[in-house]
Amino acid sequence: MRHGDSVALTTDTTPDPTDAIHTIPNLMTDDTHDSDGHDTDRPDDSHADTPGRGVAPGARDIAPAAPEAFGLVQTWWGDGKGKTTAALGMAFRAAGHGYRVHLLQFMKGGAASVEDVRGEYNAIAAMPGITYEHSGHYGWHGMADGTDEVDHAARAEGGFERARALVDGWADTDLTAPLALDGDPEAGAHMLILDEVVYAANRGLVDPDALVALAESKPDALELVLTGGHEEPDYLTEVSDLITNVRKVKHPFDEGHRARKGTEF
Repeated sequence: MRHGDSVALTTDTTPDPTDAIHTIPNLMTDDTHDSDGHDTDRPDDSHADTPGRGVAPGARDIAPAAPEAFGLVQTWWGDGKGKTTAALGMAFRAAGHGYRVHLLQFMKGGAASVEDVRGEYNAIAAMPGITYEHSGHYGWHGMADGTDEVDHAARAEGGFERARALVDGWADTDLTAPLALDGDPEAGAHMLILDEVVYAANRGLVDPDALVALAESKPDALELVLTGGHEEPDYLTEVSDLITNVRKVKHPFDEGHRARKGTEF
């Protein structure tokens, strides 16, 4: 258009979507973050004093660190899928922050219906800060699969004694300080997950009162996560800070599907 040419006016006020694109600063370029990954060129400082600091989250290197707000007791129970999955999600989240996590599984010693591999064990082996062990007997308690009920009880009792030994051994450990990510469980953990211990307690393989006593006597800074069982564990109500009922609405098992690799194991 030449200077002086007339311009037709329009009343269309529809905004050009490209206008908004040009007003968004690029927060991911190297020159807008300091050496710790914090944004140094925020357009809005109203979040400067908040934990998020107005910066989108991202990944950083994992180094030993100490949690600032651990020390609660969590109970996850119900007839739906997701109790162990939720606990493992928290485990990886905590380890990603550099906290030390230990997983002790009850009742999961393998079964004829699934392969002799666990995806979570492979992932734990590749992740710093998490260790695991299991005390389950092969097969399923109470399922008439040919396994000895006495053996299930003995393995569950042995697992609980192991859990109690760990918790008692951490009594003099400073769990408010960073812990070695490759250290032995005996050296301490910020989060202890007793997976399926509620299932074992509900079936009388672990004394429910003993489980309550364990939760009551744990170090103040230890985050204790208890999972398992379809029946409500009323005995854990008072000692738990968080209780989640994982309720089944629909499950492929009801249609005859078997456990799937990558989702159930």
